[in-house]
Amino acid sequence: MQCPFLSRFNANYLRTYTEVLYQSYGSYCPVIGKTINNATAANAIVTEKKLSLVTSMPFSSTAARSYSDRYAADVRSNNDYTNNKNVALNDVMGDGDPKSKSAFHYEKFFNEQIMKKKRDHSYRVFKRVNRLAGDGLFPHALEYSSQSERPITVWCSNDYLGMSAHPSVKRAVQDALNMHGSGAGGTRNISGNSLHHERLERKLAELHQKDGALLFTSCFVANDSTLFTLAKLLPNCHIFSDAGNHASMIMGIRNSGVPKHIFRHNDVDHLRQLLQQVDKSIPKIVAFETVHSMTGAICPLEEILDVAHEHGAITFIDEVHAVGLYGDHGAGVGELNGVLAKMDIISGTLGKAFGNIGGYIAGTSSLIDLIRSYAAGFIFTTSLPPTVLCGALKAVNILASDEGRQLRDMHQRNVSYLKNLLKREGFPVEDTPSHIIPIKIGDPLKCTQISNMLMEQFGHYLQSINYPTVARGQEKLRLAPTPFHTTEMMNVLVTDLKKVWDVLELSKNVPLNPSGCMFCNSESCWHQENCPDLECGIPNCPRLEVSVAA
Repeated sequence: MQCPFLSRFNANYLRTYTEVLYQSYGSYCPVIGKTINNATAANAIVTEKKLSLVTSMPFSSTAARSYSDRYAADVRSNNDYTNNKNVALNDVMGDGDPKSKSAFHYEKFFNEQIMKKKRDHSYRVFKRVNRLAGDGLFPHALEYSSQSERPITVWCSNDYLGMSAHPSVKRAVQDALNMHGSGAGGTRNISGNSLHHERLERKLAELHQKDGALLFTSCFVANDSTLFTLAKLLPNCHIFSDAGNHASMIMGIRNSGVPKHIFRHNDVDHLRQLLQQVDKSIPKIVAFETVHSMTGAICPLEEILDVAHEHGAITFIDEVHAVGLYGDHGAGVGELNGVLAKMDIISGTLGKAFGNIGGYIAGTSSLIDLIRSYAAGFIFTTSLPPTVLCGALKAVNILASDEGRQLRDMHQRNVSYLKNLLKREGFPVEDTPSHIIPIKIGDPLKCTQISNMLMEQFGHYLQSINYPTVARGQEKLRLAPTPFHTTEMMNVLVTDLKKVWDVLELSKNVPLNPSGCMFCNSESCWHQENCPDLECGIPNCPRLEVSVAA
């Protein structure tokens, strides 16, 4: 009979990683586990004898005595490897030649780090899903996690308006492929610039009522590169960053090395207090998002813009989860609120509501030319291919038209219906004004169990959101209904969700608004001297950001 665990790996993998698999998983095997237990007992006796021998040896050198002390401590703690003290006796007593020392055990280290994530249930297992884009098939997909193909309904995609499956968008992509091929040919400077790049940039600039726009391979790169480049070039620049900012913005800010100030999420008064501490003549960037991707909160946009400009700052606004979805032409919250003229730099994505891939910024012509000329993330990256450019341009045009306005109306109606239905049934839905519907779970294992059961038993793809995407204790299900989810589909989802809740014996009484930090969920956090969770590792923890700045 084949081992049900080892049979999942190919022969080459087993030959390479047998030792790692044995050490990490052997104790869980009913066959090998017995051998390990017997070997462990026998090894303990041998270890004690070795320890007695080593500690009683008449060492004559300081190095040897040092080894004796360290070896004894290592054996007793059974922690030779993890403390990097697994050194042979002749390594220390010899001539000190580094070549004689054993190499670092990389694979064991990698495996131990993965095991840490598995133990705290933050390890990610990707669902194997092929989305469908045929006539009438969106938002359905085929799922393969169970090794057999089966149909499912997708509830968690950021393809908010189904543009990736729109017939005109698909046709634009097909035409571009036939005419220009699949690749861009290189960077924009070397061989990858085309009229399609320039047309899309002009359209995006027009959409946001700016002089110009610049395309990047992703909005992560757009945010990272723009903030880093701008902060490094502006003399003595200070950055003021919202505590809820995306990791891409945090990355650019952190790597720039300039002084940074973290203001509480969407807290205008706190931003004002921080800005007042820096002279108005010093260059400043205020960076924030309009729609928060996980909480669904929408920022007080005009208030933040006014406070920033009052204190001499330039603003960088991430509209990633808003472009295509808000405003008369789909330009985002800025257009919805009528404040596009006040927004200095806007970043957006082509990969969500516009149904393609890539990112961009929009701003004044001089700002765009500056980033184009200095940002390494733009200069040294192969440009977007013509298929993406043509598909994205078609999607932007559609969402700026009457058809786009109809799609947005349908979208908002479905969001409202599903949100109210979930609330009526007592689910812990976090109140949000946007199209994102978070259901608070607060436990990573339960969150994953709900997601798996919905997929395996009912055919609903609703991904669990665990740490580090959200803070520990803030685990949730994140729903994003589209205009193409019918009322019947939403009713079935809620009915099936109730069944899962009952089977797992879950409570619907989950606190939605913790009084502590939005990241570590503690009363004593970033505004205190000592953060209780400095090792949390969350990429945009405000306490960690302040620590790095200090």
